[in-house]
Amino acid sequence: MTAVITAAAMRAAEAEAIALGRVTGRDLMERAGRAVVAAMLAEWPGLARAPHRAVVLCGPGNNGGDGYVIARHLAAEGWEVGVAALGDPARLPPDAAAMRAAWDGPVLPVVPPPADALSEADIVVDALFGTGLARPLEGLGPVLAALAASPARVVAVDVPSGLCADSGRILGTAGGPGTGSLRAHLTVTFHRAKAGHYLAEGPAACGRLVVADIGLDPHSGERDAEALRLAAPEPAAFDKRGAGHKYEHGHALILAGGPGEGGAARLSARGALRIGAGLVTGACPLPALSENAARLDTVMLRPLHDGAALARLLDDRRFTALCLGPGMGYARARDLVPVALASGRAVVLDADALSAWAEDPRALFAQLHGAAVLTPHGGEFARLFPDLAARLKAPATVGPAWSKVEATREAARRAGCTVLFKGPDTVIAAPDGRAVLSAAAYGRAAPWLATAGSGDVLAGFICGLLARGLPPMAAAEAAAWAHVEAARMHGPGLIAEDLPEMLPQVFRGLGL
Repeated sequence: MTAVITAAAMRAAEAEAIALGRVTGRDLMERAGRAVVAAMLAEWPGLARAPHRAVVLCGPGNNGGDGYVIARHLAAEGWEVGVAALGDPARLPPDAAAMRAAWDGPVLPVVPPPADALSEADIVVDALFGTGLARPLEGLGPVLAALAASPARVVAVDVPSGLCADSGRILGTAGGPGTGSLRAHLTVTFHRAKAGHYLAEGPAACGRLVVADIGLDPHSGERDAEALRLAAPEPAAFDKRGAGHKYEHGHALILAGGPGEGGAARLSARGALRIGAGLVTGACPLPALSENAARLDTVMLRPLHDGAALARLLDDRRFTALCLGPGMGYARARDLVPVALASGRAVVLDADALSAWAEDPRALFAQLHGAAVLTPHGGEFARLFPDLAARLKAPATVGPAWSKVEATREAARRAGCTVLFKGPDTVIAAPDGRAVLSAAAYGRAAPWLATAGSGDVLAGFICGLLARGLPPMAAAEAAAWAHVEAARMHGPGLIAEDLPEMLPQVFRGLGL
């Protein structure tokens, strides 16, 4: 399991190791400092071959203690190192104070910034504030400006200063002059990635992310109630071996809109078929049948006028999952969604099937059940959960700030079903609080997914896996992972129609 933990869980993991006598705080600080230097030289090997200049910015806490270790090790490698500190050295925590005492060199103030040194540095190490930051970077505007003007590479220790480690939000960006965040080219964190590295502004602020081992119990922090895990491939979710008949892989029903509105549902249908559903049927009003037939071959088609017709169609128990919303229209969604949910089948609700209930979200929530999956993007989330969206939009003034993970967990609890909140930092949550993060960031960045129709394909992927019998959380996680992987394998120039066609290559990569 690739766990993503909170700042509090990280502190608890360190405290547990120290309490058990496995390590001291100074040991952890030494390991962290050495890990940053090693990661920095691995990222830019040329820096190891000749003397270079570094400026290390040290804060008033243990993150600053890591900075003094880094300065000492760089100096031992022959670097010209300048250290600038923030805060009263007499108030440093004991371990950080010991590391400052071990630094054999001058310490300048951070404010005003050592402008000449910053402009001539090859590396600036941001060890000002780490995962425990709870307030904006007040008064550091000159430092941010000087760094922005410097050609130096910026290396952040744990998180770029100013970034909330739990939410990925920059603290105090609406707080006036002197607030904001340092932007790093490389961020080195310890033991486990933190949620904020992947959420919101985290990836843009962190640059490249390296997670370094500092000798803690590998499972520390994973048992924390707020722990996440990154979405991971599960080959069994996609494996069709061992069954010999199409109906053994389920029958997905995709409900489409009227004439001229069927493109989104066709994308969903193609996605459901490619992900592994044994059969896929598209159901649309009779006037739209011919245009869909002209574009679909393997997907079967049925005329379907209204909710009463859907109820009759669902007398056929071989339909195992439904997808409603893409290109459906609000009126048709309000007619069909109650019938689909009343059937008890696994159901994916996307697009119009969500927005059609914007005036009365509780009416939708009252009909939902545990086999449903909601797949809102930001606008649709705000229509169903306006109070949660408002909290996410409000300025983050203190940390830990309200996060997309918390919002999605609360939405799933309120709706009583799985919620997949889309975006580059997609979060999937179940009503019981389980959550998975499917982030298209760092090595899995897929900016090409920002294209019309990609969400319709994702809805189809989820529906196809639900049709095959996967539980809602598992289906949503597997679909989200495959969605990003398909985009990455295609690369630039991607359009939504390409995503299902990349799945065979994704599956071969899993050894299927």
